[in-house]
Amino acid sequence: MGNTIAEKIFATHLVDTPASGVNVIRLDAVFCHEITTPGAILDLMARGKDRVFDPARIKAVIDHVTPAKDSKTATQGLILRQWARRHNIIDFFDIGRNGVCHALFPEKGFVRPGYTVIMGDSHTCTHGAFGAFAAGVGTTDLEVGILKGVCAFRSPETLKVEITGTMAPGVFAKDVILSLIGRIGVGGATNKVIEFGGPVVAAMDMEARMTLCNMAIEAGGTCGICAPDAVTVDYLWPFIAADYPNREAALAAYQRFNPDPDAHYVDTIVHDVSDLTPQVTFDYKPDQVKSVAEMAGAPVDQVYIGSCTNGRISDLRAAAKVLEGRRIADTVRAIVSPATPQVYQEALKEGLIEIFMDAGFCVTNPTCGACLGMSNGVLAEGEVCASTTNRNFYGRMGKGALVHLMSPATAAATAIEGVITNSPLFTDPQPA
Repeated sequence: MGNTIAEKIFATHLVDTPASGVNVIRLDAVFCHEITTPGAILDLMARGKDRVFDPARIKAVIDHVTPAKDSKTATQGLILRQWARRHNIIDFFDIGRNGVCHALFPEKGFVRPGYTVIMGDSHTCTHGAFGAFAAGVGTTDLEVGILKGVCAFRSPETLKVEITGTMAPGVFAKDVILSLIGRIGVGGATNKVIEFGGPVVAAMDMEARMTLCNMAIEAGGTCGICAPDAVTVDYLWPFIAADYPNREAALAAYQRFNPDPDAHYVDTIVHDVSDLTPQVTFDYKPDQVKSVAEMAGAPVDQVYIGSCTNGRISDLRAAAKVLEGRRIADTVRAIVSPATPQVYQEALKEGLIEIFMDAGFCVTNPTCGACLGMSNGVLAEGEVCASTTNRNFYGRMGKGALVHLMSPATAAATAIEGVITNSPLFTDPQPA
């Protein structure tokens, strides 16, 4: 019997099997940020183990609350900053160079097909878009990863999701993943890897694939993963050109991680998006999903465009296309946070920042702050936000507030109208 992508990655990284079904795997990268890593650092220090397994394979960033909003968050940043300097961690991104981790690290070429990656952040699954096994872990596993460069996982079971059909204009990867989560539920992929495939995924660029994999965790998945292909190679080429004689050679090397035709899956789901319309969440779980048409007219107080899910340049372009020449409603406030300095600079050069500002948006520096209700867009009790983020749990963006998840295009249209509405980019296919 053949192997899935995850099984192939585990096989090439296996260090030990201390118990049945438990695999200790070698890590290619350990990612760190200032919210979850300081606790691990302080515990390692207290145990007399203030060491790192390989400073070149640790990447760190201050991104969740940046700049610091109070003394507590400043202290968290200080702990990470001093640790990075103490251990000569070159790839440390401080204020001014920092960006949202799951957008910044791929942009820097830190993830490759076949890699194993951990981070103390649930949306680490984003990096599976590159054909990597990437998972969020708790503090203990993070400490072991930092110290020894290994992590223990149970043998991966894989759920195969074949995305078929043709996406209508104005329907995006965010709509696809919301519809899938709505279909299988928040526990539909618990303790499983979701292997995304099919013609729709093959046609997606890397930013769209990252959006898909980013929200695998919202269905309970350990990791979302896509098979590496020519699109992957093209994205990574500036970082790997010295390693291969040409792109074809790189592709051949990476495709050894592709699933075998006879690989075993715990289940296979065919998800046809031919009739899919823009999607939006309601209430407080990511699987509570309706079409935007069903939610049309629901008022919002704030619109937020950004995050590791939808703060990349393609997301800003889609939103700006809707906003150009228009103004947001007087009843809403709107915020856009480009995910990285590079995204911000590209948006400036393309005139997107001017479009956002002319429309009435507040443009902030790259940060995760609003997404988890810590800074730069926290909601008051009873307020409602139309957001391009990934999680709509009760209180996620502010105590007693409600979050509607949606694509950047839908969020931009909602900002203009002041109520949930489809964007003009969407052309609803009419039955013959």
